[in-house]
Amino acid sequence: MISISVQEQDFDTGEEYRRLQQAGSGVNNTDVGGIAIFTGQVRDLADNPLKFMRLEHYPGMTEKSLQQTAEQAAARWPVIDIRIIHRIGDLTPGQQIVFVGVSSAHRDSAFSACEFIMDILKTSAPFWKKEQHVNGDSSWVDAKDVDQQRAERWQGGD
Repeated sequence: MISISVQEQDFDTGEEYRRLQQAGSGVNNTDVGGIAIFTGQVRDLADNPLKFMRLEHYPGMTEKSLQQTAEQAAARWPVIDIRIIHRIGDLTPGQQIVFVGVSSAHRDSAFSACEFIMDILKTSAPFWKKEQHVNGDSSWVDAKDVDQQRAERWQGGD
């Protein structure tokens, strides 16, 4: 099962974990042997203090991109459930941006699929981030070379 949400409201990691734990046949699914979760949050690494980060997207296109990434992960690893949540709107430092959760019979598949999804999401999903600083300056966030390198390593089938 794959579930994708692009939303303004925050998410509860505990609730999302329980959904992954109960994936497939319902409460306390005995097929689930491992759950890997990644959550990302707004950080303030700039010399100029961050007031908020604005995340924008193209409705429909973004969800389709996330769905395709999840389907690629499900084709590569034997997963039971995948849950991706990405927030949009104005987020302040410390607020959650993204949740990626994967349940599987085995931890290695859950870890690999979760990492793959996050690496591809960082480089391919159509989101735009603009930092608004306390002093009034603003700037678009450029993709980082390290993110591209992490995504490229999956092209070899690792």
